[in-house]
Amino acid sequence: MHKRLLIPGPTEVSAEMLREQSRFLIGHRAKEFSELYTGIIEKLNRFFQLPNSYKPTVITSSGTLWFDIVGRSIVKEKALACANGAFSERFGKAIQDCGKKVDFLEVEWGKAVKPDMIADKLGSGEYDTLTICHNETSTGVRNPIYEIGKMMRRDYPNVMLAIDSISGMVGDKLLPSEIGCDVIFASTQKCFALPPGLAVGLASDRALERAREVPNRGMYTDLVYVCDYYERKHQTPSTPNISLLYALDKRMDLLLEETPEGVYQRHKAMAEYTQKWAKRHFALFAEPGYESVTVTCVKNTLGKSVKELNEKLAERHFMISDGYGKLAEQTFRIGHMGEWDLGGIKEVLWHIDDIWGLGK
Repeated sequence: MHKRLLIPGPTEVSAEMLREQSRFLIGHRAKEFSELYTGIIEKLNRFFQLPNSYKPTVITSSGTLWFDIVGRSIVKEKALACANGAFSERFGKAIQDCGKKVDFLEVEWGKAVKPDMIADKLGSGEYDTLTICHNETSTGVRNPIYEIGKMMRRDYPNVMLAIDSISGMVGDKLLPSEIGCDVIFASTQKCFALPPGLAVGLASDRALERAREVPNRGMYTDLVYVCDYYERKHQTPSTPNISLLYALDKRMDLLLEETPEGVYQRHKAMAEYTQKWAKRHFALFAEPGYESVTVTCVKNTLGKSVKELNEKLAERHFMISDGYGKLAEQTFRIGHMGEWDLGGIKEVLWHIDDIWGLGK
């Protein structure tokens, strides 16, 4: 029995995307692969409206690999890691595990990281990189990366800005050149609405210049190696997941057809409807004005059993998510990303109303 996924990821994958992965394989050093991969890179350029100063990459891995890429290829000596949830904390700890120094800018879970908080820390002049999670799925908080990027370009132009947008990219409106970030990355199992296995990263020329100055970048985590290999051969340096790249190629066609603005407005409509529902029956965990566009984290103010809810939702072929880590049963999360639309969100919320007897 298939349960339609409304968790923060992996999200629902259509039969069409699953079929794309059943095509015959091609050699990853063949002309056919170069054409496939180059086409995907060009479509990423178009969707994110990238100037020539940004380089898209697609690596066979989870998005978490980019924590290590930032730690091994971007951070020279010391990073400031903004931590307002589980995944932003993990980003900073991964950089520590790469042997770099890290200080944490700790913000209460549920609250957003503001530009003035960062400025207070960067003023010391001891950091060469800032890391932040754009869309913190553990709390449903959307950090103001455009405002943060503007402040950093103006006041701290030598500090690299690395953004985890694993659960935000595509669903939310992202224009890296307007944000002013140096690295931003995501995974295919979130808003791309594909199975896990590919990490999409967009890196600036500044990031590549920095990486060339950083020793001991490893191999799989060497951003210079990845980007230079594409420039020379229009391929990936390591064996890629060709089957999933077929699906990503098709997904990019569909995203471009819908248009970036259309995709964003669809996600925004789902978010607004879900948030209104949550406030009518419960409360939102995220700070007002900083709610995610792709996942809503709801305060379980009525003390309902999320586990029992999911058991009953499973009978109706749906699944949402409990709170993450220390927020289990204190919150629950509804993912509205990928191929979902407003009609589907209304349907699952009706089922929750019915199971919990919430009424109107």
